[in-house]
Amino acid sequence: MTRTSPEPPITATTRRQALDTPSRRVRRALRSRTALVTGGAAAVALVGGIAVVGTQPALGDAIGAPTASASSTPALHGESLDRAQAAATIATARTVLADANDKTDTAALERQVQALSDYREMSGAVITSRIASTVDAATDVAEASAAQDKADADAAAAAAAAAAKAEADAKAAAEAAQRQAAANTVAGAKATASSMASSQYGWGADQFRCLDSLWTKESGWDYRAVNPNGGATGIPQALPGSKMATVAADWQTNATTQVTWGLRYISAAYGTPCAAWAHSQANNFY
Repeated sequence: MTRTSPEPPITATTRRQALDTPSRRVRRALRSRTALVTGGAAAVALVGGIAVVGTQPALGDAIGAPTASASSTPALHGESLDRAQAAATIATARTVLADANDKTDTAALERQVQALSDYREMSGAVITSRIASTVDAATDVAEASAAQDKADADAAAAAAAAAAKAEADAKAAAEAAQRQAAANTVAGAKATASSMASSQYGWGADQFRCLDSLWTKESGWDYRAVNPNGGATGIPQALPGSKMATVAADWQTNATTQVTWGLRYISAAYGTPCAAWAHSQANNFY
């Protein structure tokens, strides 16, 4: 894509300043496709090689040309006006090209600018026609570029949001893994069992002492324990271990799942941990 030298970067301190760049002023001017094709209504002059817009200050601002009052610069007519308008149109189009999003197709506008560049050799009717075509192409590019800018900004925002969510999810997963690792230790499993025994079953410290003795004997509070003589598994030595899946599918790796099942079993089968411990002492199982 052929471009002229881009505008120098503008540091915007406010949203209003960000929306008031020369390229955006061009886009706003191009929203009215008659802005550059003004016939005899606009006094456009070339003073020292610089386009001066007499009665179209908004257009002058858009293309970066100084604005002169009607009294200081005489209105142009006929061939002189046509050529001045062609020059202003080319300047505006080049600004649009320089500012266009890299993903925007600017080929049609580049062809129109090239076709208009020989305006000094053209008749007024041809100049007017090519100005109109160039303005149309510039408007299309400006609008397409603005749409692409928005799409790019939306995509960047979505990517940033996805990255932030992934980071948050990873952090949450890491924290959950740390909590699980702590809960799977002997101390963690005992703390979980003590809390659940009290809050869910109303068992006090005396019952927990019995529970501690029972599960210390059965598994040493090791969630990975497996009895080689029968396959009883986990902290409560469930037989088979798959019974604990009624609590959660992670029964093989989660001490809390095993404790939850074990307390339910003791409550249903013996009523209290001390009753279960008494049975274990008498029969070497519970």
